[in-house]
Amino acid sequence: MRLRTLLLASVFALAACGSPEAATAPADRPGGVNITANQNRVRAQKVDAIAALVPADIRARGSLVAGTTGNGTPPLSFRADDDKTVIGVEPDLAQLVADVLGLKLDLRASSWENLFLSVENRQFDAGFSNITVTEERKDKYDFATYRRDTIAFEVKNEKNIVVKEPKDIAGLTVGIGAGTNQEQILLRWDQQNKAAGLAPVKFQYYQVTSDYYLALQSGRIDVYVGPNPTAAYHVAVDGRTKIVGTVSGGGTIPADIAAMTKKDSGLVKALQQALETVIGNGQYAEVLKRWNLTSEALPASEVNPQGLPRK
Repeated sequence: MRLRTLLLASVFALAACGSPEAATAPADRPGGVNITANQNRVRAQKVDAIAALVPADIRARGSLVAGTTGNGTPPLSFRADDDKTVIGVEPDLAQLVADVLGLKLDLRASSWENLFLSVENRQFDAGFSNITVTEERKDKYDFATYRRDTIAFEVKNEKNIVVKEPKDIAGLTVGIGAGTNQEQILLRWDQQNKAAGLAPVKFQYYQVTSDYYLALQSGRIDVYVGPNPTAAYHVAVDGRTKIVGTVSGGGTIPADIAAMTKKDSGLVKALQQALETVIGNGQYAEVLKRWNLTSEALPASEVNPQGLPRK
């Protein structure tokens, strides 16, 4: 909670990132950035030919039920300053997709575990929640890609560290999340380093993002390794840290973030075509710019591309 309070209190620093909302935010709000429940999101127009691809039951309902982990860390999916409304890059992209499909967005917050179950049993039509395409997940779900999956290395400003390859983390104390893609990457790097006679990495595991940042500031870890969106946002609003390297979420394998729907539900082509539309007309770029994620833009959306390999 301490981190989320800090981030929300400091989000006004993001005005320099060129938020498209700056001109319409209340004049008395510091920096002109709107983090209220009234987001005034970038909106798209319905495209009849793409809307016709939506399965009949969803069209009859008139809404796209999209799940997201609303209690996550900015800028992905988090609570506005009313502590209820879910905002972030994931809700913004879900809104654009719903608009193109001619549907009302019914955004529902969920835990990470329940998100997958809810899509599988069709309580949710789709998941928009920083979900990486993997070969294992493709057994149960279909995917329409919309961002690159990137992992970032974040350090205190005064640290003279640059991370470009495995040897650069040798001997460092690294904060990491258990069971994450980034953990798998760094475990492989560490094994490679030790085989080359380099010093091993000292891994420290935490469950709460705020604990990572407390450890980073106190010097208990040298580097925090996590999703690039989280790191980029934290760097922008906190000012005491910097990103010193990035790597694909698949390590040497390209990885993509995607909208997820139940396999063979008939919805994925409509999602992909809607994403293609907003990529082509520039509205997608507006959303990514707003959340400082332009570096993760994809030139096109794909259905079920090659995912991260099975474990």
